[in-house]
Formats: sequence, structure tokens, C-alpha cells
Amino acid sequence: MNTSLRASAHDSHKGWYSIDWNTIQKYVTKLRQRIYRAEQQNQRRRVRKLQRLLLRSKANLLLSIRRVTQQNKGKRTSGVDGYTVSQPNERIKLYREMLKHNVFQHRPKPAKRTFIAKKNGKLRPLGIPTIRDRVYQNVVKTALEPQWEVKFEPSSYGFRPKRSTHDAISNIFKKLNTNSKKKWIFEGDFLGCFDHLNHNWIVKQTSMFPGNTLIGRWLKMGYMEQGIFYNTTEGTPQGSLVSPLLANIALDGMEREIGIVYRKTYKPGAGYKIDPKCKMGRVAYADDFVIVTETEEQVQLMYQKLTPYLKKRGIELSDDKTKITHIESGFDFLGFSIRQYKTVQGNKLLIKPSKDSIKKAKYKIQDTFRTMRGRPVQEIIRVLNPIIRGYGQYWKHVVSKKTFSSMDNYIFSKIIKHLKQLHPKKSWKWIRKRYFRKPYHGGNNKWILTCPLTNIQLLKMSWIKIERHVMVAYKNSPDDPSLKEYWKKRDRKVFDSENTLDRMKLARKQGYRCALCRHTLQNGEKVTVRNLESIRGEVTKLVHVPCIQ
Repeated sequence: MNTSLRASAHDSHKGWYSIDWNTIQKYVTKLRQRIYRAEQQNQRRRVRKLQRLLLRSKANLLLSIRRVTQQNKGKRTSGVDGYTVSQPNERIKLYREMLKHNVFQHRPKPAKRTFIAKKNGKLRPLGIPTIRDRVYQNVVKTALEPQWEVKFEPSSYGFRPKRSTHDAISNIFKKLNTNSKKKWIFEGDFLGCFDHLNHNWIVKQTSMFPGNTLIGRWLKMGYMEQGIFYNTTEGTPQGSLVSPLLANIALDGMEREIGIVYRKTYKPGAGYKIDPKCKMGRVAYADDFVIVTETEEQVQLMYQKLTPYLKKRGIELSDDKTKITHIESGFDFLGFSIRQYKTVQGNKLLIKPSKDSIKKAKYKIQDTFRTMRGRPVQEIIRVLNPIIRGYGQYWKHVVSKKTFSSMDNYIFSKIIKHLKQLHPKKSWKWIRKRYFRKPYHGGNNKWILTCPLTNIQLLKMSWIKIERHVMVAYKNSPDDPSLKEYWKKRDRKVFDSENTLDRMKLARKQGYRCALCRHTLQNGEKVTVRNLESIRGEVTKLVHVPCIQ
């Protein structure tokens, strides 16, 4: 069916909000699934044909404009041309302008170079493309990603749809559990990975993609720094929408290089598992990875085994971050500390929040109190609650009970200090009576910070329930049409685990769909609560943030 008809993407739209986003999303999702299925069946010509269709799709263009100008964090950041899009009429204007141009003939402008601080004190360079380049990059990513979701290795989790750091940590736990013979760890990290990837290797890997020429132009587009143009001969610019995907494509193949083999298992739901004859395993998140082996000799061989892999891609291992450790000594990965402890019952593998991760959380809370000094309690609670909930949600899948208690005590000490500075002439008895209550959900703790005006309460991290994360199975991808029910159940479970009880109830009433665009709440867009007008008056609903901007 004609894309413009199916996606309701006519030029005659009266406004941005008259677009049927649910229909458009369904059309693009269907095309992605067809690409995935064709690649699974090794139908290369069909894959190229469907990718070309998606590259030219008006629906894909509209969704890309929505993501770049409404959803992404850098939506208000301009490129070298200074052009930004913030209003609905401006988005419609941009869409109509881009319709007149052929995506295959697009000539990208240089990226705008800027720097952000890294946790080690160094600066990380970012390349910010123009708005139009970002839109086209999302168009290309949408067409290229489903093909590579078939090819990517199952132990790779970084910058992939519906895969998270928690999946990577769960996989590590599975590989290093108490009964595992794998005890030696190769902690790997690539030196300036994004900055040094070989352009020729990336172009070669994407040579059959219809938009391959445009990918080559993005790699060579250069950047502007303080008004001076610089060429790029290697690497993919961090800050670019398509860069994480290109990096994953470039880094794919490590398991094959070091000799990890999978075999089919007939256990229900298991799919494939590493061949028992292969005495090693790997887990990767972008350019961070760990390889686990049974003996020290095997782990020492990894430097040699990885040499051809690194050479093809033009990268090398970081001397500072690459090391060999034993599981009893433990190691840190993605903000978690993983270590095997000796107990009376035997060895026990425990995963906890790392010391660096806890330190970072405390610094952020300390900085928040410093910034909010002298501000009323209502504002403090509104700023702190998302921070507490965010760290709690990230840590709740591992052994975090003591960490939660420690963080609550730390926050409480900061609250006492803030209240005494806020009311220097008042007694502690007065402060306690005014600002502390029992939790509304029940309990005998009398020391819950409560705003006397709005009655909102400060969240305690220990209220967050610790629960085990269920790892995504083998190569399961949201682009696989046969796994529709699997992802539907998983998305709902993830939404419920990451949101408050009130939001969970609203989501269930709405069938886990946005009240405005009717698309699933778990589509990657930020969700908020809004009072919407109805026949019965105002009704509280969950909506996607782009639907109201």
C-alpha cells in the first residue's frame, strides 16, 4: 500500500498534532519486521528492496523528525548552521522541505565539536550534526538496524533496542554463578573506541545497504572547532544518532574471533546456549566487555586471540582499563561490583552496586543540596525524588539492601542540615513537628520528610523492592514478528517495575497505551501524567511527552 496513504503523511496536514502517529508507527514497525524476516531467510535482494522503501518512506521521515526535535535530549541543540526546530509549525515546515530532497543525494554538513567531562577528569569530544543530518541519520538507522539485529551476537547489549545494562549483568551472573567452572576474568576496554574505528571496515560491513554512500559521507564529513574545519579520517563522531549503531556493526564478530560457539538446546524457551566444549564466554556493552574462562592460561591467550580482531577494526586495547582478575578478587562492570565470596556453605557469587557508583550518587545528592540551599522543602523533594528513584531502580536488581539503607541515612543527614539552615532561629522540636510525618502508605517511621503545604513526601530508597531481573533471551529482538506476545508481556512488566503504583494503575486502565497517540507507552518516548478534558471533566491520563509539546 502507498506509504503516504497508509501513514497519513499528506502535505495537506493542518497541524503537527493532526498526524495519526499510531498508524505511522505501525507502518514503520511492519516494514522493520519484514526486513528482519527477509534477513533471517537470507533474502538479500528483498532486504535491499525493503530498506530502500523505508529510506524513502514519509512515515519514517515524520517519525525521525518527531524523535530528533521532541524526544532526544539534544533536541534544542543546533549544529554548525545554528538551526533548531521547537514549534509544531516549524516541524511541519521541515518535513515539507525534506520531502523535496532525495535522501540518497544528501550532502551532510560538518559536525559542531564540543566537549563534556568524563569521570576520570578528561574531556570527551562530541560531534553535534545539524538537525537535518540528525533526521536523515535516524531515517538510515531505522532501515539498517533490523538487518543487523539478526546478525549481532547474543552477548552484545549496548545501544540495542530493548536491551539494557541489567541484561548484561544478568548474563554475567549466569556465566559466573556458584557452580560455574569459569573463574578467570579478562576485563577489556578499547582505547578511544569511537574515535579510532576504521572507516573502510565500517563501509565494507555496510556495503550491501542502499544508503551506504551516505554512511561514507557521514564518516568523512569532518567537524568545526572554534571556526576551523578539521577532516575526519577515522572513527565515528560521538553525539551522532547513527554512531552507536555503526560502532556496534564495526565491533561485531568478537565471539567468532575468539572461538565461542553456540548450539541449539531443546529446553523450552532456552533457544541456544554456548557449547559445553567451549570453556569461555563473553558479555559486551558497547566498547566495554568481559571474557570469562576456566583457566589462567586461557585468559592469558586472549591478548593473542584478539590481535586480528583489533587490527581489522583499527583499534587497540586500553592499557589502563584492560586487566586479568580472578573472580574471588572481583571486578567492576557497568556500575556494579561482581565478586565470589567464601562462606560456610561454600562459594557464593554476589553482585552489588560498585563503590564508584555509590560515590557518584552521593556526590549528585550533595551537589543538589548545595544548589538548592535555602529553597523550600517542596522544591527539594521534587528534585530529589527522581534522583533517589533513578539510582534505586538501577540498583534494585542486585544485592542492594545495605546500600539502600546507607543512602537513606546519608540523605537524612543532609536533610537535617538543610532544615537547620532553612530555620536557624527555630528549635529542633519545631522543625521536627513541622516537617516529619509517618509514610502515607503505612509504617511506623516518624521521620519521613513531608512538605507541610502540599503533603508530598521524600522517597526512601529502602522502599524500593529488590527483585531479580529476567534477562532477554538469546537473540530475541523487537523486530522479530514472531515474538510479539513475548515483547508485549516483557514491556508491561518492565513498565510496572520502573514506575510508581499510581502510574501502574493508570497504565493498566489505558491498556499500556498513550491516551493521545494510542501507541504503546513502552516505545522509547518519555511518559508523563496529564489532566485531559473529557465528557466527565478532567481525567488523569498517561501520555507521551512529544504528544503535548
